Amino acid sequence: MTKTDVSIGKRPDGPQWAMVIDLQKCVGCDSCTVACKAENRTPPGISYNVVLEDEQGTFPNVRRVNVPRPCMQCDEPPCVAVCPVNATYKADDGTVVIDADRCIGCRYCITACPYGARSFDFGETYSDEMQGYDDVQSPEWGVDRGARGSYKPPVGTVRKCTFCVHRLAHGEEPACCETCIGDARYFGDLNDPNSKVSKLVADPRAYRLKEELGTKPRVYYLR
Repeated sequence: MTKTDVSIGKRPDGPQWAMVIDLQKCVGCDSCTVACKAENRTPPGISYNVVLEDEQGTFPNVRRVNVPRPCMQCDEPPCVAVCPVNATYKADDGTVVIDADRCIGCRYCITACPYGARSFDFGETYSDEMQGYDDVQSPEWGVDRGARGSYKPPVGTVRKCTFCVHRLAHGEEPACCETCIGDARYFGDLNDPNSKVSKLVADPRAYRLKEELGTKPRVYYLR
């Protein structure tokens, strides 16, 4: 994946990945959280996908809505703007990714992210609780990032959801979409006018979190 500038109102050629989450279908089972953790082998305390609870209405007419929150994969990502070493960047397919070899662990991006979607890897593992946990490396960090030296674990760097770029490379959906028991998640190409996500983002129910910040998230929600 290469770096790219995403201009307002125009997308690069090729697939432009986006996710739509139907909040009326989400049952709050946390299967997305578990699937993501198993797929990306995240260490203790780090979850790329969490399910938040939003209380809506005025007492006594209130209700609680489950709001899954992956990384928003913003088109105008604040995390990219503050990274002093260009370790975080916007890829050609619209995903926001991290080059672990470049990341110096300054954590500016964690502070800049208005969605709380980034975590710092302190090197903790489940090795004392789970036999063979360290025998398999997380696939997202096993991808070839070029000739910048040999592979190393991402300890001391920042981690985040990337829409499972290692799965996208093989024509698969992100793990959270594949395992959603309520079929609440949709994933596809915004550049394809016939794709399900292209049609859903035009739905009157569609909205994005904190749109007033101008981050232009690639994750949409259906009320």
